Amino acid sequence: MSGPASISLDGTPLNHLLLDARSGQLYVGAVNVLYHLSPDLQLLSQGRTGPKLDNPDCLPPIDPKDCTLARETDNTNKILLLEEGAGQQRSLIVCGTVLQGICEKRSLGNVSEVLYQTSNPVDTQYVAANDPRVSTVGVLVEQKGTRLMLVGRGYTSKGPGGIPPITTRRLAPSPHHSAPAFSHEELGKLVVGSYSEYNNHFITALHHKRHVYFLFYRRDVWGKKEYRTYVSRLCVEGDPSFYSYVEVPLTCGQSYNLAQAATLGSHRGAPALFIAMAAGQTSASTPTADSALCVYGMGQLDEALQRAQLLCYTQEGRGATSQEEAYIEYEVSSKCLRLPPTSVTDYPCGGEHTPSPIASAVPLEATPVLTRATLLSAVAATTEAGHTIALLGDKTGQLHKVPLSTDGSGALYDSVLVDEKSPVSTDLLLDPTGQSLYVLTERKVSRLPVAECERRADCHSCLQVHDPYCGWCVLEGRCTRKMECSRHRQPHHWLWSYDRGQRCVSVQSLVPASQSRDNQTEVSFTVAQLPALSGNESLSCSFGELPPRPAVVTASRISCQSPAPELLPSNPEGSDHMSLRVSLMFGSVTISHTNMTFYDCRAVGLLNRTSPCMACVGSRWPCHWCALDELCTHSKHCPRQPIIYNAGVSLLPSHTPSVTKPFISCLFPRHYPSQSFIGLSDAMTPHGVDSCPCVWGLQGSPLVPVGFDKELFLEGRNLDMFEVTDHELSCFVNCRELCKSTMFERSHVPVFTVKLYDCSVGQSDCSQCRAVSEEYRCVWCGGERPSCVYSDACAAGQEERCPPPLITKIDPDSGPLEGGIRVTVWGSNLGQRFEDVRTGVSVAGVSCLPLPEEYIISTRLKHAHSLGHPNQGPVSVTVLDAERGQSLHSFTYQDPQLIGIVPDKGPVSGGTLLTVQGSQLLTGLKRDLKAYVGLQPCYIVDEANDTQLVCRTSPINQTAELTVKVLFGKAERTVGSVAFRYLEDPVITDATPAESFYGGGRAISVSGKNLDVVQRPMITEKHGKILLITNAGHVKCELCTNITYDKMTCLTPQVPPDSKVLDVWFELDNVRVDFESIKGKSFTYHPDPQLYKLNSDSPDQPYRFKPGGVIAVEGKGLTLAMTREEVVARLGNKKCEVKTLDSTHLYCEPPEEQPLSTDELEMPSLLVSPATVMMGKLEFDLGPVQYDSDILSSVPLAAQVGLAAGAAVVVLVVLVIILMYRRKSKQALRDYKKVLVQLETLEINVGDQCRKEFTDLMTEMMDLSSDVGGPGIPLLDYRTYAERIFFPGQRGAPLSQNLDLPDSRRQTVVQGLGQLNNLLNNRLFLIRFIHTLEAQQSFSQRDRGYVASLLTMALHDKLEYFTDVMKTLLGDLVQQYVAKNPKLMLRRTETVVEKMLTNWMSICLYSFLKVCEPLYMLYRAIKYQVDKGPVDAVTGKAKRTLNDSHLLREDIDYCSMTLNVLVKSGVEVQPFPVKVLDTDTITQVKDKILDQIYKGAPFSQRPSANSLDLEWRSGQAGHLTLSDDDVTAVVQGRWKKINTLQHYKVPDGATVALIPRCQGSVVSGVNQVFQTGEKTPMLEVEEEEGLRLWHLVKSSEDPEIPKHRKSSMRERERAKAIPEIYLTRLLSMKGTLQKFVDDVFVAILSTKRPPPIAVRFFFDFLDDMAEKHGIDDPETVHIWKTNSLPLRFWVNILKNPQFVFDIQVTDSVDAVLSVIAQTFIDSCTTSEHKVGRDSPVNKLLYAREIPRYKELVERYYSDIHNAVSGCYQEMNSTLTELSGMNSLVALHELYKYINKYYDQVIMSLEEDPTGQKMQLAYRLQQVAALVENKVTDL
Repeated sequence: MSGPASISLDGTPLNHLLLDARSGQLYVGAVNVLYHLSPDLQLLSQGRTGPKLDNPDCLPPIDPKDCTLARETDNTNKILLLEEGAGQQRSLIVCGTVLQGICEKRSLGNVSEVLYQTSNPVDTQYVAANDPRVSTVGVLVEQKGTRLMLVGRGYTSKGPGGIPPITTRRLAPSPHHSAPAFSHEELGKLVVGSYSEYNNHFITALHHKRHVYFLFYRRDVWGKKEYRTYVSRLCVEGDPSFYSYVEVPLTCGQSYNLAQAATLGSHRGAPALFIAMAAGQTSASTPTADSALCVYGMGQLDEALQRAQLLCYTQEGRGATSQEEAYIEYEVSSKCLRLPPTSVTDYPCGGEHTPSPIASAVPLEATPVLTRATLLSAVAATTEAGHTIALLGDKTGQLHKVPLSTDGSGALYDSVLVDEKSPVSTDLLLDPTGQSLYVLTERKVSRLPVAECERRADCHSCLQVHDPYCGWCVLEGRCTRKMECSRHRQPHHWLWSYDRGQRCVSVQSLVPASQSRDNQTEVSFTVAQLPALSGNESLSCSFGELPPRPAVVTASRISCQSPAPELLPSNPEGSDHMSLRVSLMFGSVTISHTNMTFYDCRAVGLLNRTSPCMACVGSRWPCHWCALDELCTHSKHCPRQPIIYNAGVSLLPSHTPSVTKPFISCLFPRHYPSQSFIGLSDAMTPHGVDSCPCVWGLQGSPLVPVGFDKELFLEGRNLDMFEVTDHELSCFVNCRELCKSTMFERSHVPVFTVKLYDCSVGQSDCSQCRAVSEEYRCVWCGGERPSCVYSDACAAGQEERCPPPLITKIDPDSGPLEGGIRVTVWGSNLGQRFEDVRTGVSVAGVSCLPLPEEYIISTRLKHAHSLGHPNQGPVSVTVLDAERGQSLHSFTYQDPQLIGIVPDKGPVSGGTLLTVQGSQLLTGLKRDLKAYVGLQPCYIVDEANDTQLVCRTSPINQTAELTVKVLFGKAERTVGSVAFRYLEDPVITDATPAESFYGGGRAISVSGKNLDVVQRPMITEKHGKILLITNAGHVKCELCTNITYDKMTCLTPQVPPDSKVLDVWFELDNVRVDFESIKGKSFTYHPDPQLYKLNSDSPDQPYRFKPGGVIAVEGKGLTLAMTREEVVARLGNKKCEVKTLDSTHLYCEPPEEQPLSTDELEMPSLLVSPATVMMGKLEFDLGPVQYDSDILSSVPLAAQVGLAAGAAVVVLVVLVIILMYRRKSKQALRDYKKVLVQLETLEINVGDQCRKEFTDLMTEMMDLSSDVGGPGIPLLDYRTYAERIFFPGQRGAPLSQNLDLPDSRRQTVVQGLGQLNNLLNNRLFLIRFIHTLEAQQSFSQRDRGYVASLLTMALHDKLEYFTDVMKTLLGDLVQQYVAKNPKLMLRRTETVVEKMLTNWMSICLYSFLKVCEPLYMLYRAIKYQVDKGPVDAVTGKAKRTLNDSHLLREDIDYCSMTLNVLVKSGVEVQPFPVKVLDTDTITQVKDKILDQIYKGAPFSQRPSANSLDLEWRSGQAGHLTLSDDDVTAVVQGRWKKINTLQHYKVPDGATVALIPRCQGSVVSGVNQVFQTGEKTPMLEVEEEEGLRLWHLVKSSEDPEIPKHRKSSMRERERAKAIPEIYLTRLLSMKGTLQKFVDDVFVAILSTKRPPPIAVRFFFDFLDDMAEKHGIDDPETVHIWKTNSLPLRFWVNILKNPQFVFDIQVTDSVDAVLSVIAQTFIDSCTTSEHKVGRDSPVNKLLYAREIPRYKELVERYYSDIHNAVSGCYQEMNSTLTELSGMNSLVALHELYKYINKYYDQVIMSLEEDPTGQKMQLAYRLQQVAALVENKVTDL
């Protein structure tokens, strides 16, 4: 288990690691998973914790019906703790981010087993942060036998508010009350004034002695607003209310301010806190890569915390210099006091009377122990032999080991890569033994030994790592920790690795260092730092693997006997020596070692066979050469003399042997030049390499002809010493291929090379033979069979002259008149050298100059043919003065001509296949044939023929007209009649449709420009097998047709049905346009449709059809890639007109008469016509169709004769009636079928339209949603929001005013208003004041609302007091209504307190509105839908609305169009497309343009439409200013029509610009913009010279009826009834907006997102009031709640979204919002929602949805009632952020009412006994005297 190990858990990111100290087992908390591991990292069990259906804004349990935003959400582990229990079951505490951070308990033995889990958690059980990015820490403690968990968590913007940063959680349900497990109810918590301001980012929680410490960082709210790290402390025992809370900031150097990880450890023998700190960015919480390790002593930390506690208890927080050194943090209403000096010792954990929470202003400082350029993410600390060692993890996956010295410094000594590029988690854990470290990264858990001493096999590697854990145990021969070495206390026995002065035991000198392996000697050496041995211990020596030999220790020297020669191992192959390790041994342990060399002289000579003598005597070993014995030996004596001594041996006097150069003949080896050998004596001893005999070369030529003997001679020196030998010396030849080598028989003679040759090889003719170099002596020998032979072998005689040249081939056989073509001539006897033929070549009688570099002796020559004239003749060659040779084939001079080109244009990108037409185009070599367009090459693609060639044009960088030319070698021909035009590349802007069936053939309409530049445009697709992943595939193309400049049609290629289409593109020569780049989506192929036979029951029988009807064809998948217009249906030889096409049916109307069959055109016979349907290339045979004949038999003549005249008439009349009835019946049946088809078509069209509308709307909303959350929602700031809520529709509201007073009076008035403010803070005065005002008859309802809003402003900073007064007044109001009819309470705003309630709700719910995205999305959806249809600018009626009174019932013809608006972006002006309607007025167009350009921008920040003119621009000078009214306006009678785009005939795609309106221009708009953002049409139409304005419809009560209808009352009634048909538009609009309405209602009424604290608080108050007054009718309380929240606040916001957002609400949008608001009102009532045929249309619209909305309301009220009551303190903390009201102006306005009813107010105050005691009337008189110098009774 000591070695490293790891396990990869690749499922999801790992979050936390926990170690069970008892078992050593590990628990890993990951996203969605828990893992249980053994100590050696084997997986024991695992359990799932997610994903779960959740949304941060919803409260558990999650119901998808209530929480529509719920999605499967990953559960990130936040807390992983081990619950210990004496005698109880131990468990694992697990908390995650889902379901608002609830916790559960799991089994330690099997983490998949859940021991405790709540199914319906309450808000006090929400523990961890619901955002994975927000930190949560926890620590377990025990108080009075109760196990608790202290939790620190950061602030989350979503989910339930009011969860304090630090809370206490019980781990088991309370036995005393109903508080569940993990609840903080009735337990200590750190209450904060502003959760978002005090957003603590917790790092860790630690339990040390009697305290719990939290480490976190946050913005310094009290100081410079920069981020700092803090440590806070709480008592574990005796402080259930957190009275002991105190915190102190930490500093680490100058810039390290953000804690990243921390641990408790020991340093310098005392507890210390080790913190990894990072340098943060300026005023930001994001750490940089710069980090450091700082150490804080726990004693120093406790002193700093206790000092802050002492100062705040006894010195009001001030230090010795009276500077504030301690203060109250977290915006709570406490302050530092002056308690007795013993308070800290008497109350170490605080009490109810002591101030809290306390913060120190003086930081605890520390100097960085270590700094790093990578971000440290984890820290652990341990001690080893009294030394502190810090273990650090960083973001790159490295683990660093840092020992700390006593002076506080540290140095990195080792780094280990744990997991590359994966940060090390903060959970860095040591096992209970301290031997191993567990490291957690994102995907892996690793176990690393803290020290790997055993990995260091030798002393040097052990000491080199400088590991403070390790040292070298000398006599044990291993790297160990100190305590593991048995003699570590004795000197030189344990060498500490971290001590850089330590040195290993080493051998200082070895004598001898090398010796011959044939000798055995004594070896001695000295050893430094040899540890002392006891008396009976001894050392030994070991040579390699041989058995150890005893060592003799004499003083400092150690002696051993070397091994016997026969025991030594063999030399390595190819080496003349070997090294043996000589080790000093203590038992089996090597103390030190060195190497000793054993050399082998015999091997020296054997390793160099060519010159063994030189190698021997020149060796670095003392070896000598025995010349006659050919032996290299270490001995100085040879068996036979002479001996040559080693060059390194010093011999005096020296002798240099004489150097001779005898010659040795290989053919005559016995004939040597005589030379006497000089004998050796003691005085003349040869030594060194110069004394060795050697042979160095050949004498004479090395050439040897085959078949002839030749004598060779060798040259050398010192050969005289071999005269005394009895052996003969000889040479021998080793033949390999054509080489011959001569070798001396003595092995030390070098090898020499000779060359064998044969004249007849390679020389096939006379010229080649005579061209061989003369040294070879090759001649051309005549005779019957002439050949090339060696001169001595020619018996027939040598030929003096060679035969004439023979030409076998010429290439090419033609060339241009200009010459320049290289002609190659093959043959034999074409000369011996180039000079022989330099002037002897002619082509068709024209002399040519051969090319020397292309000449091959006798067989080939190449020449460039010269200028000539049209001619034909042979090629001739003459060699010197010999006879001339001629070719059998002729060479022709030709004059090629170019006639024309096809086509004459192409794109600048090239790729055009250009055909050049002409004659004699195959002149010269084909490779010399080149084509050019201008200077650009045109690459020949096909095999050219004599009349035309085809080439592909190259790309060019600009358009041009260029000449086409062809090069025939150096001859150039041009096409003079026409030039090739390079034109702009084709551009494709649109291609529709974007899908096809596999069968292909669907027509793709392609739009663009320059399309006709390309001659063969193609659409291409690539497909492959469905199961293949590779991109390789098959390609199919189809040529496009009907090509014009801007249009063409391409039929889709057919694709095999079992294929996968990989890509579709257009090939326009070299221009490739991917389909996806055009449409933004890829082209889609769908399975082929299916059409079934008409007569499916009997396919062979004809289908019977009655004329006048339609043919219905059933099928499948018909509209996947086909529209009705594209389908061609035929019946015989005529067309069957397709009326309707949906996914399963095709309806077509055949001709009235039976068409002829296609095979009946020549011989019409049978009345049967085949029915076929064509869909692209797909043709479907539907079977034969036969028309039913309708032949009526006439009345029988016999009956007419037999009847009387009268009876005949009667019968005739009856028959006529029957006949007419039958005809009418059949006609009616046909009409009925047609109507059915038309209705079905209408239904399909309406459905398609609804789907299209909804798709367009959702696309728009998705575009919008990308902006939402940032600047996309133009939320009003709080000041503007409050102004619009408090003072709706009022200009100059007090919020935006300043106190307008003369300077001389200002100070006095301000003083008086300040006293008035104090009076208003008196509850009795305020209540009496309000009651007095309400008792006055002249105090109107408007005054009541105004005074209530002024009071809200004046008391805005004291909302707790304001709320208390409001509750008192509401209590009085309840008492009044209980006596009358309690259900009517709060129905209207008739009293001051009711308006105060409205304002209070608005204040409390502002933060809720800030995240109310669905409300804004609803507004945008309504505006988008309304603007898509026509809106009457005069009446405000719209085609798309929910309000029937605002419905534009007339059918207005209009069409959508796109204007290109010129918008300036920086210095460039770019066109911006904007969609408008041609029926829009000019002002409406300007509004739509501004809506698009300033999309998402606040309405108040964009220019007004009336300040801009719309200018239509056409061409260079065509500028026309458009306006609603000008001289071109159409006047009909007394009506003048407002100008529209249709009026000006502005085309689709026109370019327009908005330009600032000139000063003094007449504003002719028909709209008025009001302060609150509404935009209302001009309902009061202007009278202009008796003319009335109109836009789409005239606003008269009776619509004008056309003259031709006025005579018919029936037509008049019909004209009135027809508009009701358009009420279906309301349903279409409702269906389109339904999702957005649902989202808004769910956002308002869902408790899955925690309801605002104020709502819970106020609903609890109403419940208390009902209980107090004995009202047990639930309907009454329901009405109160409805009147106070939905009707008083939400309806107001729904109808007026401009109160919340900076937007413009037009009248047509307001009409839709009114219907939605009314629906919300109906949903909140308790009465049953009954509708009938007489009910208003607006109520009928949502009749089906209102019951569902009612359930939402009921559940909302019920959930709030059952929830935990709202905490008053938490509610106030959420409101402290809202401040800054202009209270002075509000007070001044209130005083005006006091002044108006001064006497009544004074009298009311004087009548109250308590008021008299408080002198309220007197104080008010003082106010009056100061504010306006009122004379009083003072």
